[in-house]
Amino acid sequence: MREMIDFLTASSSWSGSAGIPERLAAHVYVSMLSMVVAGVIALPAGLWLGHRNRGAALASAVANAGRAIPTLALLGLATVAVGIGFWPTLIAMVALAIPPMFTNTFTGIRGVDPSVRSAAVGMGFEDFELLRQVEIPLAMPLILTGVRSAALQVVATATLGALVGFVALGSFIEEGRLQPDKGKLLGGSLLVIVLALAADGLVGALAHRSSRWQRLGRSR
Repeated sequence: MREMIDFLTASSSWSGSAGIPERLAAHVYVSMLSMVVAGVIALPAGLWLGHRNRGAALASAVANAGRAIPTLALLGLATVAVGIGFWPTLIAMVALAIPPMFTNTFTGIRGVDPSVRSAAVGMGFEDFELLRQVEIPLAMPLILTGVRSAALQVVATATLGALVGFVALGSFIEEGRLQPDKGKLLGGSLLVIVLALAADGLVGALAHRSSRWQRLGRSR
């Protein structure tokens, strides 16, 4: 514990290109970009297939693939394809984030009560209006749960990018293991845990607010 405190309070740990701020920024950047790219791919596909009530087999296959394929294998394949550093880490994190986002979105839209759909159609809602004004608001808590799960996995697993030359918070853990330096290893681990909990809390707060809006809408 003492070594970790020494590492976190040392001025050298907070300056230069190898300091905590630079590596934290790199970790946040690859995590956020991974989530954005995965969202652009997964959310529209989940929304449309769920709305059309198609693709149940695809959703199941994506969910199973997300659980079955090891992240290290994804990193290895991406490294062979694009080299080391930022890009293989980004590719692996995007692949990791897609399954929970797609599956939850598809399940949430598909699970909207058919009687609610019928009532909306009877009120004159067109196809896109039905999706935008009825199905998405009702499915939003489950959609955000998928985003929350993906964010937590991405932030925590991006540490493995250090194994393929991506310099971020995971580099502290890898350097601490190799040197060995217990303070750096524990300090890097703590930083990753705090960042993952912060990301989880942020998306969780959005999901909670979405659920509250949904409850208010029903009460009205």
